[in-house]
Amino acid sequence: MKTPNRDAHDPSHPETASVLLLSGFLGSGKTTLLKRILSWQTDLSNTVVLVNEFGDVGIDGALLEASGSGVVELTSGCICCTLSADLQQSLRDILDRFNPRRIFIESTGVADPTAIISALDDADLAGRMRLEKIVTVLDADYWEARENFGSLFYRQLETAHMILLNKIDLIAPEMIPRFLEEIHALLPGCQVVPTVRCAIDPETLWTPAAPRKAFLKPMHLFRAFTPDHEEDSSSSAASAAPFATFSFEDRRIMDETAFQGFLDALPWEVFRVKGPVRFSDRIRLINFVGGKGEWSDWTGEPVTRLAFIGWRVDGEAIQDRLARCIAAP
Repeated sequence: MKTPNRDAHDPSHPETASVLLLSGFLGSGKTTLLKRILSWQTDLSNTVVLVNEFGDVGIDGALLEASGSGVVELTSGCICCTLSADLQQSLRDILDRFNPRRIFIESTGVADPTAIISALDDADLAGRMRLEKIVTVLDADYWEARENFGSLFYRQLETAHMILLNKIDLIAPEMIPRFLEEIHALLPGCQVVPTVRCAIDPETLWTPAAPRKAFLKPMHLFRAFTPDHEEDSSSSAASAAPFATFSFEDRRIMDETAFQGFLDALPWEVFRVKGPVRFSDRIRLINFVGGKGEWSDWTGEPVTRLAFIGWRVDGEAIQDRLARCIAAP
């Protein structure tokens, strides 16, 4: 395949490139997530994928080797480039050559994301790209052994807007609620989504991120979450990946205080709630992902219609609790 020719950066083009940074420790599943994103039936034109070693991605890798240029056009319509030692120079080259509207950066498993964030804050780059979201893939097994991995592992979590607790099919099912609770306790400002092979839908991934800041508590507090006892290693793994989907619909008015209390009390295993909610004076759309909710205006039908996704949750019990939020007539 020929190396694509793109117009140099057009200074008259006002659009800045949106950057998605994929972080995570070695073997956590970043490449799996990137491959999944590239397989979605979405428009990936004017998208650049920046990776440390393209061969690790496993997507048309032979084409890159054959081109000898470090740049290849994928069948999805996006461009993939290898990462040079100088990240800022790589980004400048990408902006000048391709003028992308979106950039995916897959960092190596031993990369410190704070260094990448610092590079993106460069004065020459800040006006031409914006960091949209940092997604850290966390191997569920690594969380249990977290004290062994040091400050780099800590920073990969600390900088994330969203954490995918991945490979939950390989651990005992009863461990997952505990891990989710522990992660939320340490990172109360982060979205946390349990996944198998990084299976996540585009809408969940692109949910707007809260402003990035360090939420993680001091590292010595990791010990506060060390298990007091050993779990039974013979417990059956969550190989069936029992994700539950269910919905709730009602035309009656919801009590706003009660509904907010309902959201606050949801178990961490319920990681996705979306839909309009009818209150007495307005209808609002809730978009709830991984423990964090965002409200927006809704001008559609006056009805509460919510879709839920969770892991090993009792849908009927949650629906019953939600029904108790209906305002008295």
